Amino acid sequence: QVQLVESGGGLVQPGGSLRLSCAASRTLGYIGSMAWYRQAPEKKRELVARITSAGTTTYVESVKGRFTISGDNAKSTVYLQMNSLKPEDTAVYYCYQRGLSDYWGQGTQVTVSS
Repeated sequence: QVQLVESGGGLVQPGGSLRLSCAASRTLGYIGSMAWYRQAPEKKRELVARITSAGTTTYVESVKGRFTISGDNAKSTVYLQMNSLKPEDTAVYYCYQRGLSDYWGQGTQVTVSS
């Protein structure tokens, strides 16, 4: 069974940076897209950023210019570079990879606080 393992979350002060990583326990072969979602307490899970196999990226408006998604399809790995973090970015971040099936990570906590 394939697992997505996330790393890189933690506590950071406002204005700081974090880099999230997500690697599959084995290469998935075909990958249609990879993405990061987040869910804050008492809020719905939202799409933060997505990258297609062709390299096209999309971002939720609130993170444009601050976050950058990148991926390595051959390694079934996706990254999220988060700069200029704000308290409202605090959430559990989940990675997602869409191949022949859908795969989700277990989530990593990101807390932005002084």
